[in-house]
Amino acid sequence: MLMKDESRGGDVSDRRDLADADRGLIGTLEPMVITAADGRVVWDMDQWSFLDAECPDTVEPSLWRQAQLTAKHGLYEVSEGIYQVRGFDMSNMTLIEGDRGVIVIDPLISAETAAAALALYRRHRGDRPVSAVIYTHAHLDHFGGVLGVVDAATDVPIIAPEHFLEHAVSENVYAGVAMLRRSYYYAAVHLAKSPTGTVGIGLGAGGSTGTPGLIAPTLEITHTGQEETVDGVRMVFQMTPGTECPAEMNLAFPDRRALCMAENATHNLHNLLTLRGAQVRDPRIWSRYLAEAIDLFARDSDVVFASHHWPTWGTEDIVGYLTQQRDLYAYLHDQTLRLINKGYVAAEIAEMIEMPPALEKAWHTHGYYGSVNHNVKAIYQRYLGWYDANPAHLWQHPPEAAGKRYVAALGGQEATVAAARGFGADGDLRFAAELASHAVFADPDDRAAREVLAEVLEQLGYGAENATWRNAYLTGARELRATSIEHTELDSSGMAPALTVTQLFDSVAIRVVGEKAWEEGFAIAWTLSDTGEHFHMELSNGALIHHPTAGTRDADLTVTLTRPQLLALLSSGATDGVELAGDAGVLARLNALTDAPDPDFAVVTP
Repeated sequence: MLMKDESRGGDVSDRRDLADADRGLIGTLEPMVITAADGRVVWDMDQWSFLDAECPDTVEPSLWRQAQLTAKHGLYEVSEGIYQVRGFDMSNMTLIEGDRGVIVIDPLISAETAAAALALYRRHRGDRPVSAVIYTHAHLDHFGGVLGVVDAATDVPIIAPEHFLEHAVSENVYAGVAMLRRSYYYAAVHLAKSPTGTVGIGLGAGGSTGTPGLIAPTLEITHTGQEETVDGVRMVFQMTPGTECPAEMNLAFPDRRALCMAENATHNLHNLLTLRGAQVRDPRIWSRYLAEAIDLFARDSDVVFASHHWPTWGTEDIVGYLTQQRDLYAYLHDQTLRLINKGYVAAEIAEMIEMPPALEKAWHTHGYYGSVNHNVKAIYQRYLGWYDANPAHLWQHPPEAAGKRYVAALGGQEATVAAARGFGADGDLRFAAELASHAVFADPDDRAAREVLAEVLEQLGYGAENATWRNAYLTGARELRATSIEHTELDSSGMAPALTVTQLFDSVAIRVVGEKAWEEGFAIAWTLSDTGEHFHMELSNGALIHHPTAGTRDADLTVTLTRPQLLALLSSGATDGVELAGDAGVLARLNALTDAPDPDFAVVTP
């Protein structure tokens, strides 16, 4: 659908994006369905064919246009020797041809989709070996499919920014269960792909459900200006920590006049705090790194591409595009701080900020994935935290207790539901949702309250330009109408081999049930016989503490094992070949003090 909204770029900008999204298409899969070894479908782009139609009333028109663009898929030539596979997962796989092989940048989420993307490239460009893998940053959709392009025992360089592994683990292991469950809302995993369901996530069509893995980096990029030549390809790196990811980098190919912006400049306003949860990103430094990229690379580039969306060609257009992206994050940062220092709180500032006309007119600054509203709240959180300084908000009741009190104050459950229905009928969907949510938390078995809230959330979703807001609203409506929560698939086992020993022990420590462990106490000495590492672990005051030591210390139990044996012990309790000296029952005592995470916790109900 060709839109002609002059306030949002008009049909000239629209035609350019449509042309750029199609430019260089070589071929795709028919059908566009990828399966796992057991036949399970892990990616199906054919489900998005409904986007070929005109925009329906149930989708905001600008979001419909973005969804049409992100649903395009196939192998594309970016420039001579540079190719991208798009639409095979949430992210793009970029392939840089070298003297003898091909360098893979960001191998998608799953081994299955990554393997299919590489196979498509080889079908059209020849069976080139993979000569290196580059992770631009530490999010799953940029490394999870690595085992689909190289073997776990590969000797090719795995290149990543400094501190990559630390942040890959913090997001995908430490808080991984909660983030995954929340991502089922913002990515609408269980919603139908349809005009009344999900139309994507703005950044891409969605995420694959195959097998993620991780190979630890073997070559770290530590500073801007670092230059590496791999397979005859010269690359110059720009470190951008604290932008879209705590560990991230851009890279230029000066001999090919091409620039990769990782996920720091895509065709939408990005998240400063993603709805799945993450560390708050720094828009001030994000803007400055974009400015630096313009100075370092943009004027010497003929094409800029990223790990999502489509490229931009032409030096003048590249500079203009990156300049607007730069100004976007700077404006949000500076105006939020200006209003913070006038005493406004996050919810107020989020309603007050208007974007400059030139930025509002550009399609690529729109909030299809991030939004001005929740990004402003993230900036407030980054500087001042959750507390808005009003003592009335310092110690509020949690949702279930608050809901019961609101219902009592409003005259009971029926009166509260009726009031919510009335506000919805009057078009105040936001307050209708608030009242109906209180009613649901006061009595989650009240089907009338659940249905009113579901209807309100549905209407909020249909009107949202932001894809992740739409998905969250519609997923909430779906769960309110369901009799049970659909299972969240949780499998981080593919990442475990790449974790450090400290990270493995941390994954145990965060599962200790504190109150069960208050009166317990023991010490374990760990020796990794194949790496020569020694660790001392103590359970003290409900906290499982560990740290590396120069040698073994006195302990209730001394465990000597290899790293593979440690992985087996922690995952299944297997002790085959493990040397235990002392009280072997300590391991059982520790296991009894832990619990399993709940990947199916309630969100829109108590």
